[in-house]
Amino acid sequence: MRTRLWMLLLPLGIAACSREHRPQTSFNGQEALALVKTQLDFGPRIPGSPAHRTTGDWIVAQMKQRADTVIEQRWSHVTVHGDTLPLRNIIARFKPDAAQRILYLTHWDTRPISDGATDPAQRALPMPGANDGASGVALFIALGDALRKTPPTVGVDLVFVDGEDYGDFDNGDLSKTTDVLLGSTYFAQHLPSPNYKPLYGVLWDMIGDRDLDIYQEGHSLQQAPEVVSLVWNTAADLGYSHYFIPSPGQIITDDHVPLLNAGLHVIDVIDYDYPWHHTPQDTFDKVSAQSLQIVGDVATKLLTSQ
Repeated sequence: MRTRLWMLLLPLGIAACSREHRPQTSFNGQEALALVKTQLDFGPRIPGSPAHRTTGDWIVAQMKQRADTVIEQRWSHVTVHGDTLPLRNIIARFKPDAAQRILYLTHWDTRPISDGATDPAQRALPMPGANDGASGVALFIALGDALRKTPPTVGVDLVFVDGEDYGDFDNGDLSKTTDVLLGSTYFAQHLPSPNYKPLYGVLWDMIGDRDLDIYQEGHSLQQAPEVVSLVWNTAADLGYSHYFIPSPGQIITDDHVPLLNAGLHVIDVIDYDYPWHHTPQDTFDKVSAQSLQIVGDVATKLLTSQ
């Protein structure tokens, strides 16, 4: 009897497992993973480098095929060491005339050093940025495909910000950081219109980790708790509470902070528990289509169910 019962339950278990990871929206995690690989093939996307320029051009071309409008914000930033960095934010807009809008951000640059490496000899190396950089860009480009299949119910702005990871975070003390969060700071000072006030915003950062666990970031909980609730409830509705964990996480200095300081309700969705953060080991094998699918489902659902 036990054997017969086990045989009856086994197909149900297999079906349950397949349902958990089956795409629940028009987002395609496999295609997003391929977009991560494309960026890594360009090389480290360090501001001012040929790979940075090539990647920026590629993002613009990709989003012109998907979005209604693509805008570039270009400027130069002089670092504390006197170097001049050519930077650009890329803004892909869907339904640009819609009054009600949702703002998504991700950074597309990579860090010029691997200061998180345990081996001192590796700390001067640039990091590949498979998760820290490429995963968010891949999410947005694949999200553009999803929004073509399932149009958003509101206006959407996908903002690829530059220069997030260039300089010194000084252990998260915002008053002492130098040459970081450059693109988000510039965007906060040069919003698309004088009265720009999205319903809410989400920063998506390091969301491709193959061992995905996303906690609720501290600044987000303090300054935009209603947006945190919306995102985590949406994940729960999709059956993803194992990955979007409804518990407080760390307080993180990230691209949402300049936007919060500008009065916009923007939260950080980030998997900060990532052993290869700021190391040369942030490589393609550390990200997965499954994680991109999970986050992509949540990001898509938020835009198509308002």
